[in-house]
Amino acid sequence: MKQLPNILSSLRIVGAVDLLLSNVSSILFWVLYIVCGISDIADGWLARKLNCVTQTGALLDSLADICFVACCAWTLLPILELPQWLWLWGGVIVVIKVVNQISALVKYGRFQFPHTFANKATGFLLFIAVPMTVWSIVPITIVAAVATFAAIQEGCDIIHNA
Repeated sequence: MKQLPNILSSLRIVGAVDLLLSNVSSILFWVLYIVCGISDIADGWLARKLNCVTQTGALLDSLADICFVACCAWTLLPILELPQWLWLWGGVIVVIKVVNQISALVKYGRFQFPHTFANKATGFLLFIAVPMTVWSIVPITIVAAVATFAAIQEGCDIIHNA
């Protein structure tokens, strides 16, 4: 039972990779998308509830998040018609996140993925906003604003905390 959160995170990685093999217009794709999104919420909640929060579990959760976002981006971004300024904004967020991890590696000798409220909010908003982006760019623009704050906050946490 104590391994359940890590099992969910591992299954999210498998589900995310399966997204790459699924047709975006299929029901399978969206079922996998929803299951992966729910597992993201459930793994952390279960880890806290079962009193089995570990650094390994937090790292696995972060890696599963990165895999899920990357696989979704790979499959969904080509079909979404986003303006150039939004692509640029997304690139800036990615650069900030990469610089954060390089800073952590230099300062602490390891990567760090702070599980801040802003990062959690970004993940949740991204999960619900992506399907809505087919109709409007407003939801994904809101996510970009929250993600920018989260990335900057993450960098501050990395610089100021061990």
